[in-house]
Amino acid sequence: MDHALANGLPDRLEPLATAAGVSTRMLIYHFRTRDGLLRETLIRARRRQRDLFGELLAARPGEPYLTTLRTAWRMMTGEAGRPYLSMFGKLRDDAEQKLWPGFRREATVDWLQPLEQGLGTIGRPELGTLVLAVIRGLIMDVESTGDVARVDRAFEEFLSGIGVGGAGEGGIGEGVAGEGVAGEGSVGVNGAGESGVGAKSLGGAGTVQN
Repeated sequence: MDHALANGLPDRLEPLATAAGVSTRMLIYHFRTRDGLLRETLIRARRRQRDLFGELLAARPGEPYLTTLRTAWRMMTGEAGRPYLSMFGKLRDDAEQKLWPGFRREATVDWLQPLEQGLGTIGRPELGTLVLAVIRGLIMDVESTGDVARVDRAFEEFLSGIGVGGAGEGGIGEGVAGEGVAGEGSVGVNGAGESGVGAKSLGGAGTVQN
């Protein structure tokens, strides 16, 4: 699994056999077919990804959820998360889905529950589907273009206009003191956050910095 995450799923068994320190014959003995081995590799990698990304998206006591989302985005698209995005992005693009039938449907809502729960802490659980769709779309952009800086800016812009309101976090049209979202990724609550650039006022007294 580690070899496949680092190098992609191979077309032949030899690279995996070498990485595991066994013969291709032994791999066939245990998994019967090449596809059987690749399926098991994908299943185990997905399990690890769910644990990692689920923890990143989970709400943390005392931390504004937009801060949590920003940190999660950096980790998911950074060194820790990119191997999973690459592996499962290719699997999602596989029209025949032979290795994992129904993967696209199953994977569509993988992160919906933690997002809804996290957004629920600021009174907007219904934004879960929207946030998930934006994250998925921007991840596809990063994988296709490699333009991380541009996509990062787009995600910051999305967070600044997400319209979150509730305890301690103002949004578009909420008319309450908003959450300062700094261009360097820092977040302040009720206008008392760390300094940022490009501040703009959105909706009443709610101020969002990006």
